[in-house]
Amino acid sequence: MTISIADLRRDYSQATLAEHEVDSDPIKQFALWFQQALETEVPEPNAMGLATVDGSGRPSLRIVLLKDFDERGFTFYTNYQSRKGEQLLHNPHAALSFHWHDLERQIRIEGTVERVAAEESDAYFGIRPLKSRIGAIASAQSRTIASREQLEQQFVEAEAHFGEQPPRPPHWGGYRLNPSWIEFWQGRRSRLHDRIAYQREHDGHWSRVRLQP
Repeated sequence: MTISIADLRRDYSQATLAEHEVDSDPIKQFALWFQQALETEVPEPNAMGLATVDGSGRPSLRIVLLKDFDERGFTFYTNYQSRKGEQLLHNPHAALSFHWHDLERQIRIEGTVERVAAEESDAYFGIRPLKSRIGAIASAQSRTIASREQLEQQFVEAEAHFGEQPPRPPHWGGYRLNPSWIEFWQGRRSRLHDRIAYQREHDGHWSRVRLQP
C-alpha cells in the first residue's frame, strides 16, 4: 500500500490552553507541564531539540537531555569540544524544543547559553553511571574516527586507566540556557492550536501574549 505523506494528519482534542489556565511565571508553568508529562509517562520527557548556529549563520539541530531547570534556566551536559560546543563558543544564542506527542503539546524556548560552574558539572558527572563517565572520557565527540572497533578500544583503554573513579574531563560539562522567550503550544481541533508565549522584558519580568496558530 502506498502512503501519501501529504495525507498524514491528526486532529488534536485532548486539552485547551487559556490565559487564565497558565501561571504568570513561565518557569512555574514549565514545571507544571513537565510534572504532567512525568505522570502521563511520556517517553523521555526530558528529551529536547537543541538548535545552535555556526559562524556562517548555518543552523544545526540535535536531541539532548534536560538535566535540571530552575529560575536561572535549563541545563544540559555535553562535550565542550563537540560541534555544538564550538558553535556555542562563537554564538551563545540557542533554542530548545520539547514535543510531547501523547499530550499534544510543544514547548519552545529561546535564549542565551553559558557554561555552568565547574562544581556543578563535577556534581552531575559524579552521579552518572560509571560507563557513561568512561564514555565521556573515551570519545572525542563529533570528531571523525576510522571504525567502531577503534572507538571501543578507546573505551577499554580509558576504563583500564581510570578504573572506578574517573575524573570529569575538562572538556566535558554543563550549559545553561537563560530564557528570553518561552512558548507553550497545545494542539486543538482544525489546526486552531492554542499558543501562549512569554517574553522577558528589560526589567526582568515576563510579559504574556496569545499567538495565532
